[in-house]
Amino acid sequence: RPQTIVEIQKALESARFDESVGVVILTGAGDLAFCSGGDQSVRGDSGYKDDKGTHHLNVLDLQRQIRTCPKPVVAMVAGYAIGGGHVLHLVCDLTIAADNARFGQTGPKVGSFDGGFGASYLARIVGQKKAREIWFLCRQYDAKQAEDMGLVNVVVPLEELERTVVQWCREILQHSPIALRCLKSAMNADCDGQTGLQELAGNATLLFYMSEEAQEGRDAFLEKRQPDFSRFGRNP
Repeated sequence: RPQTIVEIQKALESARFDESVGVVILTGAGDLAFCSGGDQSVRGDSGYKDDKGTHHLNVLDLQRQIRTCPKPVVAMVAGYAIGGGHVLHLVCDLTIAADNARFGQTGPKVGSFDGGFGASYLARIVGQKKAREIWFLCRQYDAKQAEDMGLVNVVVPLEELERTVVQWCREILQHSPIALRCLKSAMNADCDGQTGLQELAGNATLLFYMSEEAQEGRDAFLEKRQPDFSRFGRNP
């Protein structure tokens, strides 16, 4: 539903700007579903209706927000990850699934589809043939099948899911945050086009701003003098 998407977007935005947060975990409430996709009961003629009757496809904005978040986003999946919920876990950086997880698409069954990350990025992960099977047949796949096709990183017993996710996140937090954000944007750049290149270049700019060379240029401007870049090497 549009309101749910807005709430997730606000939470992600808060996590992005909170320097005490190093990893984001995305999960559903309870053990029955991670996300079962768009609520067809609020689907209008041109999108999903909010409380005011406005039509939205704001899940696409959420997908991009997950991709551009400079912190790793981990999907913790128990139960159904179907339709839009399947795409939601797909665009996360890592997916850890419980053994009761179910994956699949329903779009063509209900007159819908996701031709963006839901199709093209899926094909990069599982291959063209398997991606077409997932979309054209609208079957469901259990956690082991999803792991075998590379849709998830690991499958664990339901009772161990949260502990495993926390363990993985703690391992991530031991590593360089700058390296992680640059790696994420580098891995996204090849299929995010100019937006991906912008993200990668932005991280390079951030690193450059932290250097003495960049700070010399800034300081010289503020001090109204010529910058002295002669002391900085020109490495091959």
